[in-house]
Amino acid sequence: MRSRSMLALLALVGFAGPAVAQQATTTDTRPGVAVFAFENGGSIGMKDPADMPALQRGFAGMMINELKANDAWRVVEREEIQKLTDEQNLDASGRVDPQTAAKIGKIVGAKYAVTGTFIANGTNWRLDIRLINVETTEIMKTESQTASQDKLFSIVTDVAQRLMKDASLPPLPKDVATQRMSKPVPTEALTFYSRALLYHDRGNKEKAVEMYKAALNVFPDYVPAQEGLKKEQQG
Repeated sequence: MRSRSMLALLALVGFAGPAVAQQATTTDTRPGVAVFAFENGGSIGMKDPADMPALQRGFAGMMINELKANDAWRVVEREEIQKLTDEQNLDASGRVDPQTAAKIGKIVGAKYAVTGTFIANGTNWRLDIRLINVETTEIMKTESQTASQDKLFSIVTDVAQRLMKDASLPPLPKDVATQRMSKPVPTEALTFYSRALLYHDRGNKEKAVEMYKAALNVFPDYVPAQEGLKKEQQG
C-alpha cells in the first residue's frame, strides 16, 4: 500500500513538474528585449581612453535602465546577456552581428535584440542603434543620434524612446517621460557607473563598490547606481 502511494506521488510530481515549469515561462507574455554591450567605434581626443571598455557595458546598462521604464515589454537583465556573449568568445571590440544577437535572444526568450555602436570625437557622442527581429535576424530599424559629451544622458534617453516606437510599444506616459528628463544624470556620474559595471563583470567587487559610490557622490539620486551598490554590498 505504501509503495503504491509512493508511486502515485512520484507520478504526480513527474507530470506536475513540467506543467509548473511551462506555466512559469509563459506567465510573462510581454515581448522580451535583449540589449547587448555596445561596440566601441573609436575615440578621438577623449580625456581618458581607458574608459572605452567600461562604456561598452555602460551604454548597454544605461539603455536597459531607460527601456525598463516602459512596462509594455520585458527587458532581459544585462548580466544574463553579458554571460552568454562571453561564452560566444566575442572579440574585444564587443561586436555582435545580427545572427549572434538573434541566437542569444532566442535563448533568453526575447522577441527583439538591440545592438549599438558609440563613437567619441572629444566633444561629441554618436550612437548608432539597431533593433533586430530575433526570429528572422532582420534589422528592423536603425537609429542614430549625436550630442555633445555633456548630454550623454539625453542622447540615451532619446534613442530609447525611439526604440519603443520602433517596436510599436505604447509611449511612456507624459508625466513619466517629463519626470525622467527633469533631472538629467551628469556624464561624470554615468562614466563612474560604467566603470562599476566593468569591475562587476570582472569580479572586482571592491572597485565596483568604489565606482558606484563615486557615481552617487556626483548624482545621489541615480537609482541604477543605488541598486548596483546595494547588490554588491549584499552579494
